Amino acid sequence: MQHKPLEGIRILEIGGYIALPYGTSMLCALGAEVVKVERPVVGEDFRRHQNEKSPYFRQYNTGKRSLAVDLKTQAGVDVVKALIPHFDVVLENLRPGKVAAMGLGPEDCKALRPDIIYGSVTGFGSTGPLADRPAYDTIGHAFGGLYSIFGDEGHPQLAGGLSADLITGMATCTGVLAALVGRQNTGQPQYMKTSIMEAVSVLTADSMAQLFELGHNPTRTSRHPQAQNFCVNTASGEAMAVHLSSSQKFWGSLCKAMDRLDLLSDPRFGEYRPREANYFELVPIVAAEFLKKTYAEWEQLLTDNDVPFAPVLSMSGYREHPQVEHLGMFEPQDDGLPLVRPPWTFDGERPDRAGTAPRVGEDSRDVAAEVLTAQEIDDLIATGVLFADQI
Repeated sequence: MQHKPLEGIRILEIGGYIALPYGTSMLCALGAEVVKVERPVVGEDFRRHQNEKSPYFRQYNTGKRSLAVDLKTQAGVDVVKALIPHFDVVLENLRPGKVAAMGLGPEDCKALRPDIIYGSVTGFGSTGPLADRPAYDTIGHAFGGLYSIFGDEGHPQLAGGLSADLITGMATCTGVLAALVGRQNTGQPQYMKTSIMEAVSVLTADSMAQLFELGHNPTRTSRHPQAQNFCVNTASGEAMAVHLSSSQKFWGSLCKAMDRLDLLSDPRFGEYRPREANYFELVPIVAAEFLKKTYAEWEQLLTDNDVPFAPVLSMSGYREHPQVEHLGMFEPQDDGLPLVRPPWTFDGERPDRAGTAPRVGEDSRDVAAEVLTAQEIDDLIATGVLFADQI
Protein backbone atom coordinates (compact mmCIF):
# COMPACT_ATOMS: atom_id res chain seq x y z
CA MET A 1 0.00 0.00 0.00
CA GLN A 2 1.33 3.43 -0.92
CA HIS A 3 2.47 5.77 1.82
CA LYS A 4 0.86 9.13 1.13
CA PRO A 5 1.98 11.54 3.85
CA LEU A 6 -0.86 14.05 3.42
CA GLU A 7 -3.76 11.63 3.79
CA GLY A 8 -6.46 13.28 5.88
CA ILE A 9 -5.47 16.84 4.86
CA ARG A 10 -8.21 18.76 3.05
CA ILE A 11 -7.40 21.67 0.72
CA LEU A 12 -9.81 24.16 -0.82
CA GLU A 13 -8.42 25.64 -4.04
CA ILE A 14 -9.81 28.92 -5.39
CA GLY A 15 -8.05 29.67 -8.65
CA GLY A 16 -6.83 28.26 -11.92
CA TYR A 17 -4.28 28.02 -14.72
CA ILE A 18 -0.90 26.53 -13.65
CA ALA A 19 0.95 28.26 -10.81
CA LEU A 20 -1.52 27.25 -8.09
CA PRO A 21 -3.08 24.10 -9.62
CA TYR A 22 0.32 22.50 -10.30
CA GLY A 23 1.23 22.96 -6.64
CA THR A 24 -2.05 21.48 -5.45
CA SER A 25 -1.73 18.62 -7.96
CA MET A 26 1.48 17.59 -6.18
CA LEU A 27 -0.23 17.92 -2.78
CA CYS A 28 -3.12 15.85 -4.11
CA ALA A 29 -0.71 13.14 -5.28
CA LEU A 30 0.82 13.17 -1.78
CA GLY A 31 -2.57 12.18 -0.40
CA ALA A 32 -4.38 15.46 0.30
CA GLU A 33 -8.01 15.83 -0.76
CA VAL A 34 -8.21 18.88 -3.01
CA VAL A 35 -11.57 20.49 -3.77
CA LYS A 36 -11.38 22.92 -6.66
CA VAL A 37 -13.78 25.87 -6.51
CA GLU A 38 -14.66 27.01 -10.01
CA ARG A 39 -17.31 28.81 -12.03
CA PRO A 40 -20.59 27.07 -12.82
CA VAL A 41 -21.04 25.45 -16.25
CA VAL A 42 -17.72 26.45 -17.91
CA GLY A 43 -15.37 25.91 -14.98
CA GLU A 44 -11.89 27.44 -14.92
CA ASP A 45 -10.32 28.84 -18.09
CA PHE A 46 -7.71 26.08 -18.45
CA ARG A 47 -10.46 23.62 -19.29
CA ARG A 48 -10.33 25.40 -22.66
CA HIS A 49 -13.95 24.53 -23.42
CA GLN A 50 -13.09 20.80 -23.31
CA ASN A 51 -14.34 20.15 -19.78
CA GLU A 52 -12.34 17.25 -18.29
CA LYS A 53 -10.86 16.31 -21.70
CA SER A 54 -8.33 19.17 -21.87
CA PRO A 55 -4.80 17.72 -21.60
CA TYR A 56 -3.65 20.88 -19.81
CA PHE A 57 -6.47 20.71 -17.28
CA ARG A 58 -5.87 17.00 -16.70
CA GLN A 59 -2.13 17.49 -16.12
CA TYR A 60 -2.77 19.95 -13.31
CA ASN A 61 -6.07 18.73 -11.86
CA THR A 62 -6.30 14.94 -12.02
CA GLY A 63 -7.44 13.51 -8.70
CA LYS A 64 -9.13 16.70 -7.49
CA ARG A 65 -12.85 17.25 -6.84
CA SER A 66 -14.86 20.03 -8.47
CA LEU A 67 -17.25 22.34 -6.64
CA ALA A 68 -18.91 24.67 -9.16
CA VAL A 69 -20.27 27.68 -7.32
CA ASP A 70 -20.94 31.28 -8.33
CA LEU A 71 -18.74 33.43 -6.10
CA LYS A 72 -20.25 36.56 -7.61
CA THR A 73 -23.31 35.89 -5.50
CA GLN A 74 -23.51 36.19 -1.73
CA ALA A 75 -25.24 32.83 -1.57
CA GLY A 76 -22.27 31.24 -3.35
CA VAL A 77 -19.78 32.87 -1.00
CA ASP A 78 -21.86 31.69 1.95
CA VAL A 79 -21.58 28.09 0.75
CA VAL A 80 -17.79 28.35 0.67
CA LYS A 81 -17.73 30.06 4.06
CA ALA A 82 -19.75 27.23 5.53
CA LEU A 83 -17.21 24.76 4.17
CA ILE A 84 -14.10 26.51 5.54
CA PRO A 85 -14.21 24.82 8.98
CA HIS A 86 -14.09 21.44 7.21
CA PHE A 87 -10.77 22.22 5.47
CA ASP A 88 -7.20 22.45 6.71
CA VAL A 89 -5.91 24.69 3.92
CA VAL A 90 -7.39 27.42 1.71
CA LEU A 91 -5.34 28.48 -1.32
CA GLU A 92 -6.09 31.17 -3.89
CA ASN A 93 -4.38 32.79 -6.85
CA LEU A 94 -6.73 35.62 -7.79
CA ARG A 95 -5.69 39.28 -8.04
CA PRO A 96 -4.56 40.73 -4.68
CA GLY A 97 -7.55 41.72 -2.57
CA LYS A 98 -10.14 39.97 -4.73
CA VAL A 99 -10.95 37.10 -2.37
CA ALA A 100 -10.85 39.44 0.61
CA ALA A 101 -13.45 41.61 -1.13
CA MET A 102 -15.65 38.51 -1.37
CA GLY A 103 -15.27 37.90 2.36
CA LEU A 104 -12.93 34.93 1.86
CA GLY A 105 -9.64 36.57 2.81
CA PRO A 106 -7.21 35.20 5.39
CA GLU A 107 -8.80 36.96 8.36
CA ASP A 108 -12.30 35.87 7.31
CA CYS A 109 -11.18 32.26 7.02
CA LYS A 110 -9.27 32.40 10.31
CA ALA A 111 -12.46 33.56 12.01
CA LEU A 112 -14.21 30.48 10.64
CA ARG A 113 -11.37 28.08 11.51
CA PRO A 114 -8.81 29.42 13.99
CA ASP A 115 -5.97 27.10 12.89
CA ILE A 116 -6.51 27.52 9.16
CA ILE A 117 -3.57 27.50 6.76
CA TYR A 118 -4.18 30.19 4.18
CA GLY A 119 -2.08 30.66 1.07
CA SER A 120 -2.05 33.36 -1.61
CA VAL A 121 -0.25 33.02 -4.94
CA THR A 122 0.08 36.20 -6.98
CA GLY A 123 2.02 37.53 -9.94
CA PHE A 124 4.16 40.29 -8.41
CA GLY A 125 3.47 39.84 -4.69
CA SER A 126 0.53 41.10 -2.68
CA THR A 127 2.03 44.53 -1.96
CA GLY A 128 4.23 47.04 -3.76
CA PRO A 129 3.86 49.21 -6.87
CA LEU A 130 3.26 46.26 -9.23
CA ALA A 131 0.97 44.22 -7.00
CA ASP A 132 -2.14 44.81 -9.12
CA ARG A 133 -0.59 43.83 -12.45
CA PRO A 134 -1.65 40.56 -14.06
CA ALA A 135 1.10 38.02 -14.69
CA TYR A 136 1.57 34.75 -16.50
CA ASP A 137 4.61 32.54 -17.13
CA THR A 138 6.10 34.78 -19.84
CA ILE A 139 5.88 37.79 -17.55
CA GLY A 140 7.77 35.87 -14.89
CA HIS A 141 10.47 34.88 -17.38
CA ALA A 142 10.91 38.42 -18.64
CA PHE A 143 10.71 40.30 -15.36
CA GLY A 144 12.78 37.74 -13.49
CA GLY A 145 15.70 38.13 -15.88
CA LEU A 146 15.38 34.58 -17.20
CA TYR A 147 15.15 35.59 -20.85
CA SER A 148 18.48 37.40 -20.50
CA ILE A 149 20.22 34.17 -19.44
CA PHE A 150 18.24 31.89 -21.77
CA GLY A 151 19.12 34.00 -24.82
CA ASP A 152 22.07 35.68 -26.46
CA GLU A 153 22.93 39.27 -25.58
CA GLY A 154 20.94 41.75 -27.65
CA HIS A 155 18.63 39.09 -29.06
CA PRO A 156 15.67 38.63 -26.67
CA GLN A 157 13.40 35.76 -27.57
CA LEU A 158 10.72 33.58 -26.05
CA ALA A 159 11.80 30.37 -24.38
CA GLY A 160 10.36 26.98 -25.27
CA GLY A 161 7.92 25.60 -22.74
CA LEU A 162 7.49 27.27 -19.38
CA SER A 163 9.27 27.24 -16.07
CA ALA A 164 8.15 30.31 -14.10
CA ASP A 165 4.66 28.93 -13.48
CA LEU A 166 5.98 25.49 -12.62
CA ILE A 167 8.57 26.73 -10.12
CA THR A 168 5.78 28.84 -8.58
CA GLY A 169 3.70 25.69 -8.26
CA MET A 170 6.55 23.93 -6.47
CA ALA A 171 7.07 27.00 -4.26
CA THR A 172 3.38 26.81 -3.36
CA CYS A 173 3.62 23.08 -2.63
CA THR A 174 6.68 23.42 -0.38
CA GLY A 175 5.19 26.48 1.31
CA VAL A 176 2.07 24.53 2.24
CA LEU A 177 4.17 21.62 3.51
CA ALA A 178 6.17 24.04 5.70
CA ALA A 179 2.96 25.66 6.94
CA LEU A 180 1.53 22.26 7.88
CA VAL A 181 4.65 21.58 9.96
CA GLY A 182 4.41 25.05 11.47
CA ARG A 183 0.81 24.48 12.52
CA GLN A 184 1.65 21.07 13.93
CA ASN A 185 4.45 22.56 16.02
CA THR A 186 2.60 25.64 17.25
CA GLY A 187 -1.11 24.96 16.85
CA GLN A 188 -1.36 28.40 15.30
CA PRO A 189 -2.82 29.46 11.93
CA GLN A 190 -0.37 30.03 9.11
CA TYR A 191 -0.54 32.60 6.32
CA MET A 192 1.72 31.63 3.41
CA LYS A 193 2.27 33.93 0.45
CA THR A 194 4.33 33.48 -2.68
CA SER A 195 4.32 34.85 -6.21
CA ILE A 196 5.75 34.26 -9.64
CA MET A 197 8.24 37.07 -8.98
CA GLU A 198 9.45 35.48 -5.76
CA ALA A 199 9.49 31.92 -7.07
CA VAL A 200 11.60 32.69 -10.15
CA SER A 201 14.32 33.96 -7.81
CA VAL A 202 15.12 30.27 -7.20
CA LEU A 203 16.05 29.98 -10.88
CA THR A 204 18.28 33.06 -10.74
CA ALA A 205 20.56 31.93 -7.90
CA ASP A 206 23.43 30.82 -10.13
CA SER A 207 23.17 33.86 -12.38
CA MET A 208 23.22 36.18 -9.39
CA ALA A 209 26.50 34.61 -8.35
CA GLN A 210 27.75 35.13 -11.91
CA LEU A 211 26.67 38.77 -11.86
CA PHE A 212 28.77 39.30 -8.75
CA GLU A 213 31.75 37.30 -9.95
CA LEU A 214 31.86 38.61 -13.52
CA GLY A 215 30.95 42.20 -12.74
CA HIS A 216 28.47 42.36 -15.61
CA ASN A 217 25.15 40.83 -16.56
CA PRO A 218 25.45 37.19 -17.60
CA THR A 219 23.87 35.83 -20.79
CA ARG A 220 23.28 32.37 -22.22
CA THR A 221 26.95 31.54 -22.72
CA SER A 222 28.35 33.19 -19.59
CA ARG A 223 28.26 30.03 -17.49
CA HIS A 224 29.67 27.70 -20.13
CA PRO A 225 33.37 28.46 -19.46
CA GLN A 226 32.82 27.97 -15.73
CA ALA A 227 30.73 24.82 -16.15
CA GLN A 228 33.07 23.37 -18.77
CA ASN A 229 30.08 22.00 -20.65
CA PHE A 230 29.58 21.14 -24.28
CA CYS A 231 26.61 20.29 -26.50
CA VAL A 232 27.91 18.48 -29.58
CA ASN A 233 26.74 16.47 -32.57
CA THR A 234 28.01 12.98 -33.34
CA ALA A 235 28.73 11.23 -36.63
CA SER A 236 25.37 9.41 -36.51
CA GLY A 237 23.40 12.63 -36.13
CA GLU A 238 22.42 12.37 -32.47
CA ALA A 239 23.55 15.09 -30.08
CA MET A 240 24.94 14.73 -26.59
CA ALA A 241 25.84 17.01 -23.73
CA VAL A 242 28.98 16.80 -21.57
CA HIS A 243 29.45 18.64 -18.26
CA LEU A 244 32.85 18.56 -16.55
CA SER A 245 32.46 21.34 -13.96
CA SER A 246 35.77 22.19 -12.26
CA SER A 247 36.90 18.58 -11.86
CA GLN A 248 40.36 17.97 -13.27
CA LYS A 249 39.61 14.25 -13.17
CA PHE A 250 36.71 14.57 -15.60
CA TRP A 251 38.75 16.76 -17.96
CA GLY A 252 41.43 14.08 -18.05
CA SER A 253 38.78 11.42 -18.59
CA LEU A 254 37.32 13.32 -21.55
CA CYS A 255 40.77 13.77 -23.12
CA LYS A 256 41.36 10.04 -22.76
CA ALA A 257 37.97 9.20 -24.30
CA MET A 258 38.73 11.52 -27.24
CA ASP A 259 42.27 10.13 -27.55
CA ARG A 260 43.52 13.70 -27.19
CA LEU A 261 45.93 13.47 -24.26
CA ASP A 262 47.89 16.25 -25.95
CA LEU A 263 45.26 18.69 -24.69
CA LEU A 264 46.34 17.95 -21.12
CA SER A 265 49.75 19.46 -21.80
CA ASP A 266 48.44 22.37 -23.87
CA PRO A 267 48.98 25.51 -21.73
CA ARG A 268 45.59 26.86 -22.87
CA PHE A 269 43.64 23.85 -21.64
CA GLY A 270 45.69 21.80 -19.19
CA GLU A 271 44.33 23.29 -15.96
CA TYR A 272 40.91 24.64 -15.04
CA ARG A 273 41.65 28.38 -14.96
CA PRO A 274 43.39 28.61 -18.35
CA ARG A 275 40.77 26.25 -19.76
CA GLU A 276 38.07 28.61 -18.49
CA ALA A 277 39.84 31.60 -20.07
CA ASN A 278 40.25 29.79 -23.40
CA TYR A 279 36.97 27.87 -23.35
CA PHE A 280 35.67 29.27 -26.62
CA GLU A 281 38.82 28.07 -28.37
CA LEU A 282 38.27 24.61 -26.92
CA VAL A 283 34.64 24.28 -28.05
CA PRO A 284 35.36 23.73 -31.80
CA ILE A 285 38.15 21.25 -30.95
CA VAL A 286 35.78 19.12 -28.87
CA ALA A 287 33.01 19.46 -31.45
CA ALA A 288 35.30 18.27 -34.24
CA GLU A 289 36.34 15.19 -32.25
CA PHE A 290 32.76 14.16 -31.57
CA LEU A 291 31.92 14.26 -35.27
CA LYS A 292 34.41 11.42 -35.83
CA LYS A 293 32.35 8.73 -34.05
CA THR A 294 28.74 7.66 -33.75
CA TYR A 295 26.62 8.31 -30.71
CA ALA A 296 26.81 4.63 -29.72
CA GLU A 297 30.60 4.72 -29.85
CA TRP A 298 30.76 7.88 -27.74
CA GLU A 299 28.27 6.47 -25.25
CA GLN A 300 30.55 3.50 -24.65
CA LEU A 301 33.74 5.57 -24.52
CA LEU A 302 32.33 8.18 -22.12
CA THR A 303 30.80 5.51 -19.91
CA ASP A 304 34.04 3.55 -19.78
CA ASN A 305 35.96 6.69 -18.83
CA ASP A 306 33.38 7.92 -16.28
CA VAL A 307 32.66 11.21 -18.09
CA PRO A 308 29.39 12.99 -17.10
CA PHE A 309 27.24 13.02 -20.25
CA ALA A 310 23.67 12.66 -21.44
CA PRO A 311 21.83 12.34 -24.72
CA VAL A 312 20.04 15.47 -25.90
CA LEU A 313 16.51 14.11 -25.75
CA SER A 314 13.21 15.33 -27.11
CA MET A 315 10.19 15.29 -24.79
CA SER A 316 9.08 11.95 -26.22
CA GLY A 317 12.63 10.64 -25.88
CA TYR A 318 12.74 11.73 -22.25
CA ARG A 319 9.37 10.17 -21.47
CA GLU A 320 10.35 6.86 -23.09
CA HIS A 321 13.91 6.64 -21.72
CA PRO A 322 14.52 3.42 -19.74
CA GLN A 323 15.84 5.30 -16.70
CA VAL A 324 12.77 7.53 -16.61
CA GLU A 325 10.52 4.51 -16.94
CA HIS A 326 12.48 2.72 -14.21
CA LEU A 327 11.97 5.64 -11.83
CA GLY A 328 8.24 5.78 -12.61
CA MET A 329 8.28 9.53 -13.16
CA PHE A 330 5.22 9.62 -15.42
CA GLU A 331 1.82 8.03 -15.10
CA PRO A 332 0.35 7.29 -18.53
CA GLN A 333 -3.40 7.67 -18.84
CA ASP A 334 -5.59 5.41 -20.99
CA ASP A 335 -5.15 7.71 -23.98
CA GLY A 336 -1.39 8.03 -23.42
CA LEU A 337 -1.27 11.43 -21.69
CA PRO A 338 1.76 11.24 -19.34
CA LEU A 339 0.92 12.82 -15.99
CA VAL A 340 3.93 14.05 -14.05
CA ARG A 341 4.21 12.28 -10.73
CA PRO A 342 5.76 13.86 -7.58
CA PRO A 343 9.58 14.13 -7.65
CA TRP A 344 9.91 12.25 -4.36
CA THR A 345 9.68 8.63 -3.26
CA PHE A 346 8.63 7.41 0.18
CA ASP A 347 10.00 4.06 1.32
CA GLY A 348 11.12 3.54 -2.26
CA GLU A 349 7.71 4.18 -3.82
CA ARG A 350 6.62 7.18 -5.86
CA PRO A 351 3.06 8.38 -5.16
CA ASP A 352 0.68 7.87 -8.06
CA ARG A 353 -1.75 10.37 -9.58
CA ALA A 354 -4.89 8.48 -8.67
CA GLY A 355 -8.29 9.19 -10.15
CA THR A 356 -9.30 11.32 -13.11
CA ALA A 357 -9.76 15.01 -13.80
CA PRO A 358 -13.21 16.07 -12.58
CA ARG A 359 -15.98 17.36 -14.78
CA VAL A 360 -17.20 20.85 -13.94
CA GLY A 361 -19.34 20.50 -10.84
CA GLU A 362 -18.91 16.74 -10.65
CA ASP A 363 -18.65 16.87 -6.86
CA SER A 364 -20.83 19.90 -6.13
CA ARG A 365 -23.65 17.93 -4.52
CA ASP A 366 -21.39 15.76 -2.36
CA VAL A 367 -19.22 18.63 -1.15
CA ALA A 368 -22.15 20.97 -0.52
CA ALA A 369 -23.93 18.18 1.37
CA GLU A 370 -21.35 18.56 4.12
CA VAL A 371 -23.02 21.84 5.12
CA LEU A 372 -26.39 22.00 3.31
CA THR A 373 -29.55 19.91 3.16
CA ALA A 374 -30.63 18.22 -0.07
CA GLN A 375 -33.42 20.77 -0.50
CA GLU A 376 -31.04 23.70 0.00
CA ILE A 377 -28.73 22.23 -2.62
CA ASP A 378 -31.60 21.78 -5.08
CA ASP A 379 -32.68 25.38 -4.52
CA LEU A 380 -29.16 26.72 -5.15
CA ILE A 381 -28.86 24.63 -8.30
CA ALA A 382 -32.19 25.94 -9.51
CA THR A 383 -31.04 29.54 -9.08
CA GLY A 384 -27.64 28.90 -10.72
CA VAL A 385 -25.60 29.53 -7.58
CA LEU A 386 -24.46 25.90 -7.66
CA PHE A 387 -23.88 23.80 -10.74
CA ALA A 388 -23.88 20.02 -10.51
CA ASP A 389 -22.85 17.75 -13.36
CA GLN A 390 -25.83 15.55 -14.17
CA ILE A 391 -23.96 12.65 -15.85
